[in-house]
Amino acid sequence: MTSAQRVLSILGVFDTENLALSLSDISRRTGLTLSTTHRLLNELRRWGALSRHSDGKYSIGLRILELGTLAPQGGQLREIALPYLHDLQHATRGNIHLGVPEGHDVIYVESLRARDTVPVPSRLGGRWPMHATGTGLVLLAHSSQEFQEEVLASKLRRYTDHTLTDPDALRHFLAEVRKSGVAIVQSQLTYDVMAVAVPIRGPRDRVVAAVGITVPLGSPSPHSLVPALAATSRSISRALGAPSAVADAGVPRQTAHWQVREVKYSSAVGS
Repeated sequence: MTSAQRVLSILGVFDTENLALSLSDISRRTGLTLSTTHRLLNELRRWGALSRHSDGKYSIGLRILELGTLAPQGGQLREIALPYLHDLQHATRGNIHLGVPEGHDVIYVESLRARDTVPVPSRLGGRWPMHATGTGLVLLAHSSQEFQEEVLASKLRRYTDHTLTDPDALRHFLAEVRKSGVAIVQSQLTYDVMAVAVPIRGPRDRVVAAVGITVPLGSPSPHSLVPALAATSRSISRALGAPSAVADAGVPRQTAHWQVREVKYSSAVGS
């Protein structure tokens, strides 16, 4: 491997299930010798890409977070969307997630945790397969047919008994999400959680992100969350310059306009 590949392989061993790793763990996972791993870890630590804890383990450093905020797809979108996301959380009292596509995954560029509600594993910077989350399913539904088939042909991980992994059921579900504009899923990633998500559009009305709410299963009807979600999506899309959202500016809308037909997935489908 080149020097750059060695460095990237070290950074690549960290994920949501491996937030802190020892020297030997990193050496084993990368296939690098202990001496090479130790030298590169020290260089990355001095630069700020990694932090070293009192127990000798390493984790991602703040310099990486600093660089991540500069990414146009994530940082600038987050800055524009954040005021609207706070308003949405205040109105719904749910966990709010703003996700963008990255390969076959959705990455959360913002994640607002609500008090006294169901705990969720999602976090700022978290990465999850598209098929396993409401925001991911929205992004997948609005992607090209070729990309959808590529994802459906891959190994789809099952997180709960209800995770939608059957390709035929997913095709039907994605078509319905694209038609209705909203995805509602239950216990896809964790049990006893309902997620509702809608797309966010950018220039040329292309879907660039998705915003979602997670609440405990059995909470208020998904219909009651859709108007606030749709209004938030429209506001962010307008700020991003989406033609359809800009055209809607100043046009009075009645609540009934947002009572779209829900697409709901539960254990009765594809489980």
